[in-house]
Amino acid sequence: MTPRPSGPVLLSLVLPCFNEQGVIARTHQTILASLGSLPDVELEIVYVDDGSGDDTPKILAGLAASDSRVRVVCLSRNFGHQAAVTAGLDHARGHAVAVLDADLQDPPGVVLEMLQAWRQGFDVVYAVRTKRKETAWKRAAYSAFYRMLSRLAHVDIPCDSGDFSLMDRAVVQRLKELPERNRFVRGLRAWVGFRQTGVVYERQARQGGESHYSFWKLVRLALDGLFNFSTLPLTAVFVMGLFISAVSSLAVLGLILFKLTGASIMGHTAQDLPGYTSVTLAIFFFGGVQLASLGLIGEYVGRIYMEVKGRPPYLVREVMNGEARPAGEKAR
Repeated sequence: MTPRPSGPVLLSLVLPCFNEQGVIARTHQTILASLGSLPDVELEIVYVDDGSGDDTPKILAGLAASDSRVRVVCLSRNFGHQAAVTAGLDHARGHAVAVLDADLQDPPGVVLEMLQAWRQGFDVVYAVRTKRKETAWKRAAYSAFYRMLSRLAHVDIPCDSGDFSLMDRAVVQRLKELPERNRFVRGLRAWVGFRQTGVVYERQARQGGESHYSFWKLVRLALDGLFNFSTLPLTAVFVMGLFISAVSSLAVLGLILFKLTGASIMGHTAQDLPGYTSVTLAIFFFGGVQLASLGLIGEYVGRIYMEVKGRPPYLVREVMNGEARPAGEKAR
């Protein structure tokens, strides 16, 4: 692996924001203290306001007015975290682009380690969480999700790595060329390949406000990761159907032989078995299997429907210290 040549580097930081008025000013000061005076590094900070309902846009406007390194992308409404990350990548201009949360759970100082690995020749440097200062149920849910996804997905998505990462300009451009509207950025980042490595860090507690990922939003994110990068659920339904058909055929054959031979089991003959019980159980069982199968297929069909409509993943209302670009357009 060939190290990158030394020289001035434009480093872009992408921070999606949603109702972060209690922490965003502190986040900005922490970024400047950690990364604002690096030698041979020009800093660009891209804040993406994802339709906040508090004073986050006003605070970001003040930062943009006082610091030319700040670019603020205001979306027309709340499109979700993954769409906000996508908008930030579309508007970032750096040779290297880092994505991190705006609540200081992702320490900006870790970007220094990522930048060093990037200079060594890696194209993607993702952060791997060794500890999470969150509730026990969230830690357990995240752990189960990442391990399930690593087993089921058709790409190698590193365990315990989220969107916190640094990517080379070439990788960002490849991500922007992908046509998906319903995005799972960490999965797409793994799918594009290139030379990747990880750095470990301890994820901090939120420094202000409350988490915007409710239980159901986490479930939705997990489903996005599973259905966007795996067809194994469809295969599992097919295999289950074959298995049930085989077992049912054997059961019918056994019942026929039971009746023809007049054999008894534990003193009971075929005439002693009430027919409606087995029929009722069979109806409930196969009805449940069919509904689950239809729901699973419907999830994939619904996602195809959303993609076919071709709507952009986000719409921009305003850009401060820059100009708006349609989703996927090259940064200049």
